[in-house]
Amino acid sequence: MTDQHSATVVAPAAGDPAPAPGAPLLRVEDLEVVLPSGATTGTVIDKVSFAVDAGRTTGLIGESGSGKTMSAMSIVGLLPPEAVTSGRVTWRSEDLLTAAPRRLRQVRGREIGVIFQDPLAALNPIQTVGRQIGEILRRGGMARQQVRVRVLELLDRVGIPDPDQRIDVYPHELSGGMRQRVMIAMALAGEPQLIIADEPTTALDVTTQARILRLLADLREQEHLALLLVSHDLRVMAHVADDVVVMYAGRVAERGPAREVLERPRHPYTRALANNVPAVSTRSAIAEPLQGAPANPFERPAGCAFHPRCPLAQDRCRTEVPVLREVEPGRFSACHRAEEVLP
Repeated sequence: MTDQHSATVVAPAAGDPAPAPGAPLLRVEDLEVVLPSGATTGTVIDKVSFAVDAGRTTGLIGESGSGKTMSAMSIVGLLPPEAVTSGRVTWRSEDLLTAAPRRLRQVRGREIGVIFQDPLAALNPIQTVGRQIGEILRRGGMARQQVRVRVLELLDRVGIPDPDQRIDVYPHELSGGMRQRVMIAMALAGEPQLIIADEPTTALDVTTQARILRLLADLREQEHLALLLVSHDLRVMAHVADDVVVMYAGRVAERGPAREVLERPRHPYTRALANNVPAVSTRSAIAEPLQGAPANPFERPAGCAFHPRCPLAQDRCRTEVPVLREVEPGRFSACHRAEEVLP
């Protein structure tokens, strides 16, 4: 791994038992992130709230620039500390936003694993994949004679063929799918309870995407993991996620059970995303292109950020920011006209 990532990962240690499946494991409440933009600053993540339950997959979806990755990376302290200005990130019963740097280094890897979007950029090009995975284990105190055996087990666990040969190769000698499997092996090395996967299939062909998603789903079930999956691809979410959080311009537009949100959206943005993917949409066999460009979080329009692209926009939408509200049991929407979205 790169120095930034490898230095923050430690090996597992005995800890509290994981919550029962379906129980809250992680809660993000009113998260706010402020970043510089030229001579000024902007609130790029604005009061974002969601939860990840034990044994379930929560998806963060939206177009590029919606704030998905930034929200996910803030959970494990991979943003500058001064950027996160308010909110809570409760891991079990502990607020990670107020945790000391030493404690965050313990959480990353041992309790929460991270799979980065571009494995070729995240992996160290001058170290073999076996050495990079082994570094995580050595940092946790594993005896050197045990490290290679454990690395081989991890490579085999994520479906890399001939692990005894692949353990000594460099990242550039592997295909994109194999590199992503190495990243998954590194995330598993700490035996975490939660894995954050940031666009893990973006650069892969369709067949390899399916294999990686199947691997993540199998690992979640067999290792009793929770998964926070970041993706712009609704087809990915339709196949993998239990719950979804739809983000737009740094805010939550809608959240709820994945199947219900994708099949019966209660926000015009979610409906537009679903109708843009025929395999997801239940209302049309023909894709309907999403009109307009995504809003810039640094320059959000007044009122609802989606209103310049919304066919339901009214005067109220142009002046009043909608509150995320429960529109039916377990379903939340930040739309003034959520009850009218269903056809």
